[in-house]
Amino acid sequence: MTTKEKRSVAQLVEDISNLTVLELSELVKALQDKFGVTAAAPIQMVAQPIGGAEQPAKAAEEKSEFTITLTASGDKKIQVLKVLRELTGLGLKEAKDLVDNPPKVIKEGATKEEAQTFKAKLEEVGATVEIK
Repeated sequence: MTTKEKRSVAQLVEDISNLTVLELSELVKALQDKFGVTAAAPIQMVAQPIGGAEQPAKAAEEKSEFTITLTASGDKKIQVLKVLRELTGLGLKEAKDLVDNPPKVIKEGATKEEAQTFKAKLEEVGATVEIK
């Protein structure tokens, strides 16, 4: 890779890191449409043992998608509102509706890491979050 290519890749990474969650979602959709691919994880086929003995596959046991629900806003609604907007990229009105009317689903189909991040940041400012 030449120095010019390295700078352009570094600049691209920098530009992507400055996008909001909503903009990242739009970018992923655009790339999927452009290249005809999906961001879904490939499904791993697991061979069943012969003899009828069923052993649950470890991959099947672990949940990969989570629903994040705001169950209570707590006393610091403004701080919860700010964190919620930062995490989701929602507009002020949409985020205020979530904060004012719990329980509300914040995000569906979140990864485990993403769900834990949402929960930690929102609970840090006094909200109550449930992950299913």
